[in-house]
Amino acid sequence: MKIKEIICALERFAPLPLQDGFDNAGLQIGLTDVETTGALLCLDVTESIIDEAIDLGYNLVVSHHPLIFKGLKSITGSDYVERCIIKAIKHDIVIYAAHTNLDNAYGGVNYKIAEILGLTDVKALVPKDDILFKIVTYVPKMHAEKLRTALFEAGCGNIGNYDKCSFNQVGEGTFRALDGANPFVGKIDELHSEEEVKIETIFPSYKKSDVIKALFSSHPYEEPAFDIYSLQNNSSRIGSGIIGTLTNPIKDIDFLNVIKEKFNVGCLKYNQLSDKKISRVAVCGGSGAFLLQNAIKSGADVFITGEYKYHDYFGHENDILMTEIGHYESEQYTSNLLYSLIHESFADLSIKISSVNTNPIKYI
Repeated sequence: MKIKEIICALERFAPLPLQDGFDNAGLQIGLTDVETTGALLCLDVTESIIDEAIDLGYNLVVSHHPLIFKGLKSITGSDYVERCIIKAIKHDIVIYAAHTNLDNAYGGVNYKIAEILGLTDVKALVPKDDILFKIVTYVPKMHAEKLRTALFEAGCGNIGNYDKCSFNQVGEGTFRALDGANPFVGKIDELHSEEEVKIETIFPSYKKSDVIKALFSSHPYEEPAFDIYSLQNNSSRIGSGIIGTLTNPIKDIDFLNVIKEKFNVGCLKYNQLSDKKISRVAVCGGSGAFLLQNAIKSGADVFITGEYKYHDYFGHENDILMTEIGHYESEQYTSNLLYSLIHESFADLSIKISSVNTNPIKYI
């Protein structure tokens, strides 16, 4: 298969429009219309990662953190980013990053952390706004099922833990075909009435082109009528961080030890213990301190993230248990997530999680 097919599979799961405004996820380096020799998965792109890909004979590196975050005015090899770019281009290696789009996606990085912790009833801590659209269209009754199916396959009808959701109402549609038309039903210059079904369903904004394409390809009318509305509703699955529940609540000190073990944390930081049991758990991998207030408002007993600033710890002793486990440690299972996503679609592709630990922070 070609590299662009793998990228398309990744972006179906974590569409680029889900990334935060500051981010630079997506294709970083290289041409994608070439056959894949193998995919190396990592958290960060370093020179050691590029060397590993070269040694394996792989021409695709998929990372979580983008190698290129800001514009470059020159590429002279003056730092590790520029040296990685030069080496990747020299050896025809494509670099792709799935960053905050994978963080924000349903089933993404934070959901993977929740899985490791054994959380249930998991949903987004801060759902994304302005992501939902509603499409309303009208179709002859005998073609309604075909059209609904096409819309669902294009990404419509998902609400929480339900799919194929739609509202359907039977009514009468009228139209008159003018000269030059090729009507599916009715005759030229005659007013025609047809029993039709009004179909309403929702879809995420980034699926708009797919939904319109599905509508036109499956609708029998030459000129199908439809409306698309932007909704204020939030998507409970898509957004920043997650919050979930521990099925069997445990004491806070015991939970900290569980985290330390599961994530192999060299130095776990926290604010204060109160000997209370932990039940509701909020999580954001990486630099998630910006969600602290949201975690408190959500009623979470603990908020786990990769990084806090020193002053973030002040004043919350009675609000929530704050736990800092390290940026790298919090996102280390992202490569496993990427492996599952790629292997599911391309079982025969050679895929390897990097053996290089790119964490720049060491512990003594």
